[in-house]
Amino acid sequence: MSLKSQYFRTFGVLFLVAFVSACSVPDSNYTNSGEVFDPHEQANRGVHRFNLAMDSALFRPASRGYTNVVPDPIEDSFNHFSQNLSKPKDMFNFLLQGRVKEAGISLARFVLNTTIGFAGLADPATEFGIPAPSTDFGETLYVWGLNEGAYIELPVFGPSTQRDAVGRVVDFFTNPLGFNHKIGGAYFPAYAYVVESLSDRGRFSSTVDSILYDSADSYSVARVIYLQNRRFKLEGAEGDTYVDPYDDPYADTGSIIDPYEDPYDD
Repeated sequence: MSLKSQYFRTFGVLFLVAFVSACSVPDSNYTNSGEVFDPHEQANRGVHRFNLAMDSALFRPASRGYTNVVPDPIEDSFNHFSQNLSKPKDMFNFLLQGRVKEAGISLARFVLNTTIGFAGLADPATEFGIPAPSTDFGETLYVWGLNEGAYIELPVFGPSTQRDAVGRVVDFFTNPLGFNHKIGGAYFPAYAYVVESLSDRGRFSSTVDSILYDSADSYSVARVIYLQNRRFKLEGAEGDTYVDPYDDPYADTGSIIDPYEDPYDD
């Protein structure tokens, strides 16, 4: 079977999985009301404990070492490289969403940064004033009208939903660079993602640590932060499922809100 045939066969299978998974949401009342739908909480908390152990033993010390050893300009270059590799994926998803303008911008950024930007290690597109829109297949499913489904926490990758988990898989297998075996391109996106994740974890270490290790219930805090950030990105502040975590429902009573309390936990 040719590489082209493998690509389209893989995409066809993943598309069906994505469609079936996203359509099989158990209860749309939860997924459209702004509440948390977490029927797998016990299993999710087990995965969360595993992720905490992995972070404490491996990811946190590795990220701190990375940001302390690697000079900031080089770290920035590696991040530019990783972000540039995601542009074909962005273009692909923007086209599926019918956003032709953003697809063109993603293509322009990729071509410009790949050529005069030394394979993406530099970011001349930003210096020329070209915006940097980003998207993913999870957003594509949202545009197609599919609900987010149940909240799930993935091993290593962390908080997600049914819809976004499927989106991660589809994005991985539909990135055109992942099929360029002649230059080892199948591994570039994965390597770049790991390096960028180390950079983000190291640079925002104090914030992440406060969520994971200083809050009374890190699972609930991570859950609400992820869902609100994701819903705000997809819907904006006026969306049906977005609830501002800083909107004080007790403002008229003088009560004090715990900043680490899950506003969805009755």
